[in-house]
Amino acid sequence: MAEKNIILTREVADKKMQRMALEIAEQLQTATDPLIIIGITGSGMVIAQKVYSLLQPLLSVSIQIISCTLNKKHPDAITYSKEIDFNDKNILLVDDVTNSGRTLLYALKPLLNFYPCRIQTLSLVERMHKSFPVKIDYIGLSIATTLQDHIQVEVEDGEIAAAYII
Repeated sequence: MAEKNIILTREVADKKMQRMALEIAEQLQTATDPLIIIGITGSGMVIAQKVYSLLQPLLSVSIQIISCTLNKKHPDAITYSKEIDFNDKNILLVDDVTNSGRTLLYALKPLLNFYPCRIQTLSLVERMHKSFPVKIDYIGLSIATTLQDHIQVEVEDGEIAAAYII
């Protein structure tokens, strides 16, 4: 088995998610339109649920959370857990690790049929190998890695337990 080098502990990941939630709340403090948080299935959804719970006491607008399912290698079909009218909404798209930007870019594709107020992105870990034009608005940890490195986010009991470089 490959060696795991820890880059985020549970405690540090929690602090980073709290900080990102405060940044989001600051950005949306004057917003009157609802917020929809879209979590990428898997660890991205765990992060989305944590950010959702942290934002609830901080924002006065209604907040909904849904999941986005897609095959990260071949994203032909992109599905959301609920059909929602995204017009005039604030959208926050959440994933665990941003590498090339492909997953977030394809997850945004269905939103092109709507006219949201704003679309922002959040990633717990951002790598520096973007091949697609995606800007991450809220970043927990930005890290330079080799192309051969893989980052894994580990989840235990519905919480982020750690993140590793493998």
